Amino acid sequence: MMATNQPAALSNLVTQTTGISIAAVETNNVAEQELEKIEDSDDTAAAEVDGWIRQNEDFKAKGAGIPPAELNRRIRARFAPVQKSYEDFIQKYPKYADGRVAYASFLHDMGDEDGQSNQLAKAIEIQPTLPSAWNNFGNYYGENGPITNAFVCYEKAIKLDPTESVYYQNLGTMVYLYRHDVTNYYHINEQQCFDKALLLYSNAMHCDPTNFPLATDVAMTYYGIKPLRTNDALTAWTNALKLAHDDVEREGVYIHLARIQLSVGHFAEAQARLDAVTNPMYNDLKDRLTRNLYRKEHPTNSTPTAADSPTNFPAKVP
Repeated sequence: MMATNQPAALSNLVTQTTGISIAAVETNNVAEQELEKIEDSDDTAAAEVDGWIRQNEDFKAKGAGIPPAELNRRIRARFAPVQKSYEDFIQKYPKYADGRVAYASFLHDMGDEDGQSNQLAKAIEIQPTLPSAWNNFGNYYGENGPITNAFVCYEKAIKLDPTESVYYQNLGTMVYLYRHDVTNYYHINEQQCFDKALLLYSNAMHCDPTNFPLATDVAMTYYGIKPLRTNDALTAWTNALKLAHDDVEREGVYIHLARIQLSVGHFAEAQARLDAVTNPMYNDLKDRLTRNLYRKEHPTNSTPTAADSPTNFPAKVP
């Protein structure tokens, strides 16, 4: 996952996996309709399996439940006809690149990484201009390495479709997380890595300006930037607040705004944000920040405990 070697041209990666020929692209409406039916059956099976897993966790908590091996057997048996449908589809429409991408996603969920890689490589061989294939190949390399190949794939996806928000977000996340690889690959320093990631996130927001989860992901990024870019962080959380759909999301943002304001000594503003939080689900976080606020305002009266450390703060807004 932390590989730093420079990638070969991705055409070489595809050639090594599948050969060099580029086949004609099938754009059969009948094929598209058939694929949609298979994907619907895939979604149905996934929903059933998710229910089994949750139910089994509940049973285990009560001292019951079935062994993991038996549950895995049932899961694979449930997905077996879905996989057969994908395989039959690929055999029937071997040059339909979107079918390869869909099958690759299924294989990823099944834990078949080699199969996933082969199908994505074949999709790109068939249709080199299919951005979803490049993006998903980027996801593959992001999980399996080398990370620098993920950069190549995401950049290609963005070039092919510069209007798709998720491609910028995926590359931005890679740049943010794997800064050692980024500094070597792009020949920039760590602060420039942060700048690059934030620019990519900004482009993602430009493409999808009302996406609240994306806005919170962007705002969360600032917690990892040292020194803290306070004004930018407050702006990002304020933007997320404007996009919140309900009180739960709004109050989650209030918690984060209070945390930032507390860290820079804006005690009155932090208190006002905390006062606006009334949902019981945030009580623990609110109480922790309230204690920290009191200690900041009255440093001689008490000493913070380990439980009040910012490292214990949650990673995501619900």
